[in-house]
Amino acid sequence: MTMVPDQCDLLVVGSGAAGMAAAITAAHSGLKPVIIEKSSYFGGSTAVSGGAIWIPDNPIMRAGGMKDDRAEARRYIEGETGNRFNAEVVDAFLENGPEAIGFFHDNTALKFTHRPYSPDYHSDQPGAAMGGRVIDAEDYDGSRLGANLARLRPPIADFTLLGGMMLNRFDIGHFLRMSRSFNSAVYATRVVMRYAKDRLVHGRTTRLVLGAAIAGRLAETVFSLKIPLLLDTELVGLEQDAEGRITGARVKGPGGFRDIAAAKGVVLASGGFPHDTKRRARSFHHVAKGLPHYSMSPTAGTGGSIEAAEAIGAEFVTSNNNGGFWTPVSLLPNADGSKRPFPHLFLDRAKPGVIAVGHDGKRFTNEARSYHDFVQGLIGKLESENRKSAWLVCDHRALRRYGLGAVPAFPGRVGPYLKSGYLKRGRSVAELASVTGIVADQLEATIRAFNADAAQGHDTAFGKGSTAYQTYLGDAEQKPNACLRPLDNPPYYAIEIYPGDIGTSMGLAVNGRGQVRDGEGNVIAGLYACGNDMNSIMAGAYPGAGITLGPALTFGYVVGRTAAGEA
Repeated sequence: MTMVPDQCDLLVVGSGAAGMAAAITAAHSGLKPVIIEKSSYFGGSTAVSGGAIWIPDNPIMRAGGMKDDRAEARRYIEGETGNRFNAEVVDAFLENGPEAIGFFHDNTALKFTHRPYSPDYHSDQPGAAMGGRVIDAEDYDGSRLGANLARLRPPIADFTLLGGMMLNRFDIGHFLRMSRSFNSAVYATRVVMRYAKDRLVHGRTTRLVLGAAIAGRLAETVFSLKIPLLLDTELVGLEQDAEGRITGARVKGPGGFRDIAAAKGVVLASGGFPHDTKRRARSFHHVAKGLPHYSMSPTAGTGGSIEAAEAIGAEFVTSNNNGGFWTPVSLLPNADGSKRPFPHLFLDRAKPGVIAVGHDGKRFTNEARSYHDFVQGLIGKLESENRKSAWLVCDHRALRRYGLGAVPAFPGRVGPYLKSGYLKRGRSVAELASVTGIVADQLEATIRAFNADAAQGHDTAFGKGSTAYQTYLGDAEQKPNACLRPLDNPPYYAIEIYPGDIGTSMGLAVNGRGQVRDGEGNVIAGLYACGNDMNSIMAGAYPGAGITLGPALTFGYVVGRTAAGEA
């Protein structure tokens, strides 16, 4: 076990992308940082995320021959955030983001690739881009971490195949096509064989993808720089000198309570408050109204860092237009009778042959909207209908071609999900309505109207498949609209859905250097925040894939340099 030091230059609370980025940057600038992590694993929510990183005008896209206009990116963010636009932090992000990516790509194990085509979520709005702004970490060989691989937060089991095989976006496309394409079948077989070998040799997969690749690559650099990373160590409180400067922290670890002095201050990067039920009830208006809510974030994110900062006068921002980054979730039954959430991010809702309805049988939003936008429509529906849930509905062809929620596409098995009650089935629309409690006449009328539109390739009710982002998530083989096909291939299926999140957006107020402000707007010397402990630069909007990890890496870099006196 790594001994808890009595002192360091910079104490970093949290071991996700933001925290490790801050520690690495500080170490490269000559400081001696220490990272503490509340849970028994490092990697935070980064390690179980989709891994997208949104950085306009980044050097990876430029090296690939693409161009971007920072002024247009700024215009896009301003349009998304409206009167909540924070020019200081947004400009700091746009200026430092490309530099941060260049720094990590050139000086650490974190290597990137760019997505030539990945439309911003509101691709029809001024300043949006069709690609390049989203970058990903290259897949990573976790065996490079040696024994530390066992300490990396494992993937969410429901997101893997065969008991732990991770898939990236490219893999998913091949696995969905493997029953229709020889090349995809060969590719999928190779991935499975690699996984089988890993299980025999290492006991788990070593091929890390998506957010796990980011966490693994950053961790390799943390360990190579000999930065102490203390697990099972929780922030208890912040310590100040007579002038109010943060000089260290009180922590609780396996050996009990300890004080750690930090000459250059403390960085809060512990992942926000997704499992702080009291703050969530205050910050999420639908929770305050009694609606259910489920978080996909690691359970260690209980808001302790924010609470410690508030205790010494830091400002927690409550004005964001959404308190979290939303996703619809369904609930998978556990063996003990409890349930666990599964997110419906981008694999099912936008696909042809899938619609969302309330218990009244009526559609309530464009199913191909981003997960964040979809939940805003879902919340409105639940409030107006005085219900706790809604439904995703599809026909047999859609289920077997794309899957639905946790139910896999062909050749995956459907039976276990029907048996558990997670998936509902009806031989006709009326029978599906009967087993779900959806109003039958209205559901039949809704599907008739949708089918008539889908046959023409236009959704006159909600515009499903009307933007580049939406059709990007559809099925390119479906013509004339990648998101539309009639539900006309019985039997029919439904999964119950609820509001959820992949992280919180409200956080501590900071300036452009990542320094935390107090309630009067003054900087609290020696206190920094980044990641989801910092208030989102998007102010509760969700403009594109990676708008959490992009700012996390950027402001981790910024606060590392600021603490070292190099900002």
